[in-house]
Amino acid sequence: MPDIHVPKLEEHGRGHSTLRVLLEVLLISAGVFLGLAGEQYRETARHREIAQEALQRFRTEIVANRQAVTAVKDYHIQLRTQLHAAFEADAKHEPFGDVNMKGIQPASLDRTAWDLALAQQSLAYIDTDLAYEISQIYNTQDRLTTLSRELTQAMYVNPPNQNLRAFLAAVMVYYDDAVLVEPQLLEKYDVVLPKLDRMIGK
Repeated sequence: MPDIHVPKLEEHGRGHSTLRVLLEVLLISAGVFLGLAGEQYRETARHREIAQEALQRFRTEIVANRQAVTAVKDYHIQLRTQLHAAFEADAKHEPFGDVNMKGIQPASLDRTAWDLALAQQSLAYIDTDLAYEISQIYNTQDRLTTLSRELTQAMYVNPPNQNLRAFLAAVMVYYDDAVLVEPQLLEKYDVVLPKLDRMIGK
C-alpha cells in the first residue's frame, strides 16, 4: 500500500503566510503606483494651468502693445516723409517750417508677461513653436525699444534748442528704422494672436 503524505500543520501555515506576504506586497505596489499616478496627474494639471495663465498674460500684453504700435505708426511715416523732404530741400539752411512735429511719440511697449514667464519658467509648458514665435515678438519689440532709447540719448547730446538740425537728423534716422520694424511687429502680432486665442479657448 503506497504511503500517503499528510501535510503537517506547520507546512500548511507556511504556505498561507507566503501567500499573505505576496498579497501585501502586491497591495503596497498598487498603492505606490496609484499614488505616483495621482501625483503625476496633479503636476500635469498644474503645468497646464501655469501655461494657460502665461498664455492669457501674453495675449493681454500683445493686444495692448499692438494698439500702441498702431496708434503711432502712421505718425512716424508722416514725420519721416516730412523730415526727408525738409533736409532734401536745402542742405545748408534749416527749412523745417513744414515739419509738423508733435513730439517723437515712440510706441510704449510692455514686456512684463515675458519677464514673468522667464522667472516662472512657464515657457517650458507652452507649445515650443508658439513659444518661439512669442520670443521673436519680444526680440522685435526690444529692437524698437532700443531705437527709442538711443534717440533719447541723442537728444541729450544734441538738444533741439542748441542744434536743431542735428536733433532732427537723429529723429529722422530713428524714423527710418522705426517704419521698418513697426510693420514687421504688427505682422508678428497678427500671426500669433489667433494662435493664442485657440490655445486659450476664446
